[in-house]
Amino acid sequence: MTARTYAARIAFIEPGSIAEAVALQPGDLLLTVNGAPLADYIAYRFAIAEEIVTLLVARDDRQWEIEIEKETDDDLGLGFADDVFDGMRRCGNHCVFCFEDQMPAGMRASLHTRDDDFRLSFLHGNFITLTNLRAADSARIIREHLTPLYVSIHATDPAARRRMMRNPRAGQIMEQLRRLGEAGIELHTQIVLCPGWNDGAVLERTLADLAGLYPAVQSVGIVPVGLTAHRPDGPAVRPVAREDAEAVLETVDRWQAAMHAQHETRLIFAADEFYYHTGRPFPRCEAYEGYPQRENGIGLSRIFLDELAGLTRFPAGKGRKITLATGILAAELLEALAARLRRAHWDARVLTVPNTFYGGGVNVAGLLTGQDLLAALRGQDLGERLFLPGCALNADGVLLDDMPPDTLAEMLGVPLSFCSGPDAVKDALRT
Repeated sequence: MTARTYAARIAFIEPGSIAEAVALQPGDLLLTVNGAPLADYIAYRFAIAEEIVTLLVARDDRQWEIEIEKETDDDLGLGFADDVFDGMRRCGNHCVFCFEDQMPAGMRASLHTRDDDFRLSFLHGNFITLTNLRAADSARIIREHLTPLYVSIHATDPAARRRMMRNPRAGQIMEQLRRLGEAGIELHTQIVLCPGWNDGAVLERTLADLAGLYPAVQSVGIVPVGLTAHRPDGPAVRPVAREDAEAVLETVDRWQAAMHAQHETRLIFAADEFYYHTGRPFPRCEAYEGYPQRENGIGLSRIFLDELAGLTRFPAGKGRKITLATGILAAELLEALAARLRRAHWDARVLTVPNTFYGGGVNVAGLLTGQDLLAALRGQDLGERLFLPGCALNADGVLLDDMPPDTLAEMLGVPLSFCSGPDAVKDALRT
């Protein structure tokens, strides 16, 4: 095999695809397409958009070329082990609030991986900081029109951003955003709100700067800092208190009203946690404008409540007992679901699971671990089925501490259903 620094490892072959027809196999290495090595999946998609495509493939110690004639838009049917073939771009920041730095010891390596790769932002919506963006990267984003991108802002004031991210390059953010926006790149942005660091006047400037870049900036999400009991020594960061949350929501309300009057978009959205902190009701569905920051946990509670309200009926329970378990923050939503289930004659109860694994103020359902669920639920009368939040499972289908659902079910002695909302619960009750 010729010397090279990277190749694309094939993970699967689509049945009936061109790749299957030319006898490619999982585990094969794709070395080049049309004579050029590929740095990532994006480059692969551009490279195969030809009528004649030549692949250089390696298997064990053998290499061979495959020439394929196809329609320009035909896919080859290849899936890869990773979307970046030349190595993931790592984060060079040392943010005072970094969640990866607050992981307990002994976690799998992937949970300590601090990616900051513009390609993963384009492909999967990962938030990036742009601090490691090279001139060639910016040129490629513009040339290939890699839009939208998802950017962590935190503060637009150069000194405040450098101070929070502890990176001298962090102060260039507005110049970077302007260049991308002028080239037609759409940007979804986020602010991790750290009281005393980027609230108050710093937040006002950040929102004014980002609003000034509309329509290039398509959304701004504000989320509260997450602090665990495993946070290392460093600059003091305190959790968001009720008065902080009230101030954030008042600021968001004011900016939403101004933006809607001027541009017919609210643009700026607050995470659900701010509403939980204050006890304020969640905005109506239309106020989230299609939920552009849904993956950031913004609007999920409204989606849950609307989904619950839209359900006409649950299957009749006839007194059968079930349990709904969740983190502290979402318990109120689960109680509303349980009330509806009881009206359909299910003996439904809600159990709240404290997060002792992360500790601190971590109360979201998506960060529950198998050991926390086991500690809180073992020995309880859970009935004939236990319902758990679907967001607690990662992409590999296991809990954050690598516990498989089957293991948890066996140890608790009850079947499990991981459900993303009321519709999924209703469907599970039919089985």
